[in-house]
Amino acid sequence: MLVVNKPPGWNTHSPSPYAGEGIYEWFKHREPRWSKLAIIHRLDKETSGLLVFSKTPESNRSLTQQFEQGVVRKEYTLISMRPPAKEKFVARSMLKRMGDKYASQAGSVSGLDAETEFELLREADGLFVIRARPRTGRTHQIRVHASENGFPILGDVLYGGSKRDRLCLSSTRIEFQHPATNAKTAFVQEEEFATPGWRLIRSAIVDESDTTAFRRIHGASDGFANWQIDQFGSNILSQSAGFLPADQIEKVRKWFEPLSVYHKITTPHVRGTAPKESSPQHISGSSIDGPFIVRENSVNYEINFSEGYSVGLFLDQRDNRRRLLKSHIAADFPIQVKGAEVLNTFAYTCAFSVCAALAGARVTSLDLSKKYLDWGRRNFALNNVDPAQHDFIFGDVFDWLKRLAKKGRLFDVVLLDPPTFSQSKQTGLFRAESDYGKLVGEALRVLRPGGTLFCSTNAARLEPEKFLATIHQSIAAAHRKILREHYFPQPPDFPISKSEPAYLKTAWFQVE
Repeated sequence: MLVVNKPPGWNTHSPSPYAGEGIYEWFKHREPRWSKLAIIHRLDKETSGLLVFSKTPESNRSLTQQFEQGVVRKEYTLISMRPPAKEKFVARSMLKRMGDKYASQAGSVSGLDAETEFELLREADGLFVIRARPRTGRTHQIRVHASENGFPILGDVLYGGSKRDRLCLSSTRIEFQHPATNAKTAFVQEEEFATPGWRLIRSAIVDESDTTAFRRIHGASDGFANWQIDQFGSNILSQSAGFLPADQIEKVRKWFEPLSVYHKITTPHVRGTAPKESSPQHISGSSIDGPFIVRENSVNYEINFSEGYSVGLFLDQRDNRRRLLKSHIAADFPIQVKGAEVLNTFAYTCAFSVCAALAGARVTSLDLSKKYLDWGRRNFALNNVDPAQHDFIFGDVFDWLKRLAKKGRLFDVVLLDPPTFSQSKQTGLFRAESDYGKLVGEALRVLRPGGTLFCSTNAARLEPEKFLATIHQSIAAAHRKILREHYFPQPPDFPISKSEPAYLKTAWFQVE
């Protein structure tokens, strides 16, 4: 089994195919050892704490049976601004769904019976710490019973609780018979209500001993509308539509204690501007003179805050780069990178290329900018990979795909991550929304039978369904067949919500 301390704000499983990965999907497709993972029980998105998955069919049967028989003991800890009427009591009711929430329906034969034991543990600073032991496992059970008995959970606005940066409800103890030994087994996790949910998600998914570049705050999904904060080593890069106010600068200093803080004003109109005009501006701490190095999944990359709007690494592609690096796409999608020929189009600073090379591939990096290809060569050297053993092609992607096809060049892996909009003298204007199918068609001409095609776009107006349909149509038009495919949204440090919709769409295909 796999026991996880779930941070608040992360689903147990994805609510839809194109929403962000839940913890279940994130683990299941991350490494082969978790490929048979199964959900044993669930926690609400807003609830934190202990979550159990089975890793084998035998474990799944044992644990599922124990939950169905009601022999698993679960304990939650919650905080409320109000005390319960009694120090210890049991709440019983029939729950029925009422729109986005649940409510008790006395004597309703159409509801689901729910029973929760509550016990007041202590009072601290005007807040009441309460233990909840659910005797049944109904959705929102503890939240409904706490609210209806006069002590709504702090942060649970849906059920009448006071506003807080997170829901103060955590699964803190779970006890059952071990599925292999039958021994009584208990797991305990202290609540972490003092730490904001956005911090807990990052500390859960990022090991800062091997990754020092990731998103710290992703706008409204983390409670900070129109504000993004990225970590690059010891330096912070803030982004918003305007200048950063003094109080927000002070928050950044307090939260992260960075060596330097830079700020970038986000604008769609950066084409034709000089690097100095579009580069992030220094606003606090020491000034950075020239490039510096960050790590991602133990791979080194050069970052430069003075080279224009993009600083050298697109952080939302971290997990896709890891899939190449580890030669593992998903639970049902193996890939052989060692010894493969890989073509990385729109290579930018060759971050994907470095990962493929480190995994044992021979890589061809293709880009319209000599400056970025030289930057890519430096990234190869930073990881002790000889760039002379790999190809770097300067030129238009569409033009070179035709040339390579004419020469009979075939690749085992082709990577397509084009900009939303680009223009070249050879082939003119490219818009991802209208021209992605044409790009896929040209790429298929150089993809070896049985090879892997990676397709990605951050065109916000191109919906996932249309994006995938376009790729499917192009593959069918080339009289080829999809053997395997897997869609991945943006990673968990770029959380998706109604207030901060998804923009990144990525998919891997094995094509006959």
